[in-house]
Amino acid sequence: MDAGLIKDLKDKAFDIRSRTIREIASFGSGHMGGSMSIVELLTYLYYNEMNVDPENPGKDDRDRLVVSKGHSGPAVYATLSTKGFFPESWLETLNQGGTRLPSHCDMTKTPGVDFTGGSLGQGFSAAVGIALGQRLKGYAARTFTIIGDGEAQEGQIYEAAEAAGAWKLSNLFGFLDLNGQQLDGYTKDIIPSMDMKARWESFGWDVHEVENGHDFSCIADAVEKAKTVTDKPHMFIMHTIKSYGYIPGEGIKSNHSMPVTKEQAEAAIEELRKREGR
Repeated sequence: MDAGLIKDLKDKAFDIRSRTIREIASFGSGHMGGSMSIVELLTYLYYNEMNVDPENPGKDDRDRLVVSKGHSGPAVYATLSTKGFFPESWLETLNQGGTRLPSHCDMTKTPGVDFTGGSLGQGFSAAVGIALGQRLKGYAARTFTIIGDGEAQEGQIYEAAEAAGAWKLSNLFGFLDLNGQQLDGYTKDIIPSMDMKARWESFGWDVHEVENGHDFSCIADAVEKAKTVTDKPHMFIMHTIKSYGYIPGEGIKSNHSMPVTKEQAEAAIEELRKREGR
């Protein structure tokens, strides 16, 4: 990946991460951990991969993103605001009365959101159906979907995975946010993830390990390699850190949803700025 593009993506990710932190602080608490862990992925998809148009967010032949782990809505909203789907000022209304930005992604409220997520497992099933619909309509469009490793304990995930593999949905790109944590603690203490690569391959998927899900080159290399496989759906096992970039929450057990004041938000953004040498 070109060094200039990597820098641009890093700059955009810093902007998205900063907006997400301030957004959550505007309400006083929110889903920090799972939002922070997918910022680089969202940045890569919206700024280097997906065919979307903020001026025509409902165009039929667009690429679609289904964030099945819908509690990551704050990061999705921050990303959409940078793309111009709605004004940045909307971020200050997160999860408040009358907001267009509820705690979990809602396609009936937010421009640019393609499916309502949050009932874990269901978004992934919908993504399989959307990808099949795109193929049946003859669109060149793709469906991208993001699931969590806690969510991957849902049996519904693997029913959908089996169908997608059988139907050879090569226009379906799934990303597993393997950050090692879920609502109640560490996945290894609840239901260990086991060998995810072997599991997804057993359902007929083209599987790629992304050893650093916060590194744009690693993401790009995996996606470009996947594009050469034209007879299978694609799964990317993204090794990430929950709450990555919100340094006070990185790796701690209670980072699924966190209280954040505006003062703490600004201090965290400044701490991140120093760590990244900005």
